[in-house]
Amino acid sequence: MTVEKTEPEQMTTSSESINETQLSQGISEVSLKETKPPLESRIGKDSPFTFGQRYLDNEEDVFNHNAWDHVEWGEEQISQAKELIAKQYDHPVKDFDKKLYNSNPAKYWDIFYRNNRENFFKDRKWLQIEFPSLYKVTAESYQEKTTILEIGCGAGNTFFPVLSQNKNKNLKIVGCDYSKVAVDLVRSNEAFQPNNEKGIAFSSVWDLANPDGILPDDVKPNSVDIVIMVFVFSALSPDQWTHAVNNLAKILKPGGEILFRDYGRYDLAQVRFKKGRLLDDNFYIRGDGTRVYFFTEEELREIFCTNGPFTEGRIATDRRLLVNRKKQLKMYRNWLQAVFKG
Repeated sequence: MTVEKTEPEQMTTSSESINETQLSQGISEVSLKETKPPLESRIGKDSPFTFGQRYLDNEEDVFNHNAWDHVEWGEEQISQAKELIAKQYDHPVKDFDKKLYNSNPAKYWDIFYRNNRENFFKDRKWLQIEFPSLYKVTAESYQEKTTILEIGCGAGNTFFPVLSQNKNKNLKIVGCDYSKVAVDLVRSNEAFQPNNEKGIAFSSVWDLANPDGILPDDVKPNSVDIVIMVFVFSALSPDQWTHAVNNLAKILKPGGEILFRDYGRYDLAQVRFKKGRLLDDNFYIRGDGTRVYFFTEEELREIFCTNGPFTEGRIATDRRLLVNRKKQLKMYRNWLQAVFKG
């Protein structure tokens, strides 16, 4: 259930009066090659939660590059986003279809992974910059007993890169997903079986929001040092959040960490949804039947800390402006990133 849909499928609004069709066309033609220097050159240099260092100091320079970091929103952008979202309420998902999508969400993730099994894997090298603790515990200099759990492991986008560079002989890494097809993809990877036989790598089907408090296979209560959730929590409906947080509390060690990244409110992906996609406030159904929610920092703080048992390590918003220089279009992306501690 890794809800990432290849890395940028995350999108927001425009500072110009452009409609949803233009937004969709514009994003597909943007080249991301110039967004930042190669990730390998930034590892060990950029600090976590920096989110890039290309700043737009002069509005006249906006179309000189394909992307800008840390672009703050004005009232005009927020107003335009709200206006487009308000139109979505005129044609929400019908009640019958809403029950259909919410009754068996795993079915649509199975279809998604079945249809994308050949092209879904993507190495998330940016994790080494944003969540360095994940790589500290896999270093040769660190030989303490450590358990990492990736929830929503998908095809193993985090699972296998971490495993491939691990030098900690006492590491245990578990990948869980809502989708059986995704777990089968992980288990069929040539790197899985040898590491499974060594007692290092494990994978199983697991529902993060199960109401019975059932833990993943091969995971004991309060045994996990690091939980990874990248574009996962947004796949849950709001009425599942409490169960999910309770299960995370049963899994995480005291002092353990939850590494979190997901969609932010008014991201272009939210704004561009058309008729018949709105399930509930800020909660949508994609064309392939999978669900997605768009959070605010305040909501995450309330879900995990105020109403949940965790403390806030850090919560931040990664705002990025993508531009289509040919069509002179601006497209705003908005992601949330956080570290919660047990």
